[in-house]
Amino acid sequence: MAFSAILRRSVARLAPAGYQVVRSQKQRQSAVFTALYHQASSPVMRPAFGSFLPIRQFSSTAAVKRTNSDDTLLRVIEAEIQCAIEAEDQDKAEEVPHNFPFEIEDNPGEQTVSLSRKYQGETINVVVHMPDIVSGEGAEDDGDDDKDDEAEDGNQSSIPLIVRISKKDGPSLEFGCTAFPDEIAIDTLAVKDPNTSEEQIAYEGPDFMDLDENLQKAFHKYLEIRGIKPSTTNFLHEYMISKDSREYLMWLKNLKSFIEA
Repeated sequence: MAFSAILRRSVARLAPAGYQVVRSQKQRQSAVFTALYHQASSPVMRPAFGSFLPIRQFSSTAAVKRTNSDDTLLRVIEAEIQCAIEAEDQDKAEEVPHNFPFEIEDNPGEQTVSLSRKYQGETINVVVHMPDIVSGEGAEDDGDDDKDDEAEDGNQSSIPLIVRISKKDGPSLEFGCTAFPDEIAIDTLAVKDPNTSEEQIAYEGPDFMDLDENLQKAFHKYLEIRGIKPSTTNFLHEYMISKDSREYLMWLKNLKSFIEA
């Protein structure tokens, strides 16, 4: 009994002390949050409070990096534009010869040029592609003769041509050609029927090189009479090199406009 009474008196004396500890902690926490609240509410201190947010610092840094990267890219593009302007001046083609047999349709932004003409009731259309440049680099030197041949080939380039000859609404002949300096090679020959559906697989004949040699020569003469000859394709070669330079310069300027926007 006496021990129980002593224990109750001890707890009664300790309880207020514990309560004071808890109360004191709550008061300190309340004071801290009150100070932060007033700091955040103050118009002068609000930016300092916002600076505690790391996401704002990250976003600002990322924006600066993007801007610096764009500026570097623009400087590189501008330097390349200057080089392209110099190359365009060097690659300018001569004026169209007065005896050039075709009308030229050259649309900026396209990688092909279209030619057309009439010849004895026939309509001749030619699609001229960008030149294939032969660099000759990286070839192995097996001997002096091979080295000379490779050097000679390295100075050559070619332009692919698609020549279509049609008569009214009937079938047409389609030649796939490759024009080298002073030489034209016929790669393919096919008869195209406009009435043939896409589901039908037409017989397009044997490979051109498998034809009789006399027949090959006759077709070369056939194209030459219609204007597909070295004097024509040599000018087209220079013209397409010049177009390639113009299109590249335009492409670079479009890139610059996009980055600057």
